[in-house]
Amino acid sequence: MSTGTGGRRVTLADVAARARVDRSVISRVLSGDPRLLIREETRRRVLDAVRELGYRPNVAARTLRTQRTGTIGLLIPDYANPVYAEIIKGAEAAAAERDCVLLTGSAGAASELDSYLDLLGQGRVDGLLLAGELTSKATLDGLTADGLPWLLVNRTMRGEARHVVLDDERAAALAVEHLVSLGHTEIAHLAGPSRADTAQRRERGYRASMRTHGLVVRPGWTNRSDYTAHGGYRAMIQILDAGERPTAVFVANLASAIGALHALRSRGVAAPDLMSVVAVHDLPLAEHLWPALTTVRMPLRELGQRGVELLAQVGPDETVREVVTGPMEVVPRESTAPPLAR
Repeated sequence: MSTGTGGRRVTLADVAARARVDRSVISRVLSGDPRLLIREETRRRVLDAVRELGYRPNVAARTLRTQRTGTIGLLIPDYANPVYAEIIKGAEAAAAERDCVLLTGSAGAASELDSYLDLLGQGRVDGLLLAGELTSKATLDGLTADGLPWLLVNRTMRGEARHVVLDDERAAALAVEHLVSLGHTEIAHLAGPSRADTAQRRERGYRASMRTHGLVVRPGWTNRSDYTAHGGYRAMIQILDAGERPTAVFVANLASAIGALHALRSRGVAAPDLMSVVAVHDLPLAEHLWPALTTVRMPLRELGQRGVELLAQVGPDETVREVVTGPMEVVPRESTAPPLAR
């Protein structure tokens, strides 16, 4: 194992920073990839950085990669998000069916992600499932160059062709249709972060369903937040302060909906009497909120299960673009009701 000052292990990320190139370039230079087209000066800079830092690839691990380790990796952004707990359960069950163990890790920052990938890229796993927004195209190219099969879970990325996701647009449509069936016509949307493709798909589904029902998406009634209760609180406050209030709101995820309900209580807006609330993802927590939250149940365990199955069944160079479509349904609870007459 190569170490730097203080005994810290020298990683691909360290070499990439010294050489001012992507991690994938380091891997491909060291593996002698004939398809890599870079200037000779860049190649020398990479090799100089490798020598200066004392980085040594784990050749033994690369040799063992042709053998089965019986381990599958799953990296998620945050253990605190209960959505990922359900995905993990499905992935664990599918791994167990194949006599494999699921190794999970949480990477909430780019440096943490690099550390995990440097470790897992040394032949510790047979394949890797990646959830969350940190993964870059360069990172995926590096994994491919290292010969590690990977698959994006619950997200897509421009320029890649290996992912398995849920039908978020359909989930949004179900939420809007539930509110319309109760008589709501003034429906706001508390959207997720713009960088999250799950949020983008849910917003597309919301807007498409509103058009289908001949309803107008009013300015100020679509607001974004991160997928946290604090973000949902702030975004809901902004919707309440935008002027004329809607009678219902569709929230992009459960954590944001918790904050939205808190915001309504803090402003004295009774739910569901003055504002109905429905959110994506049904977890046990939803029925214990005040009021109990109406949700759209998504096949989270099936998503994790299908990720493992595809990783095992599909070759590392094959295209994978799969949408897990069901089962999916609205779970009505106390947070939605017909609007009061104004």
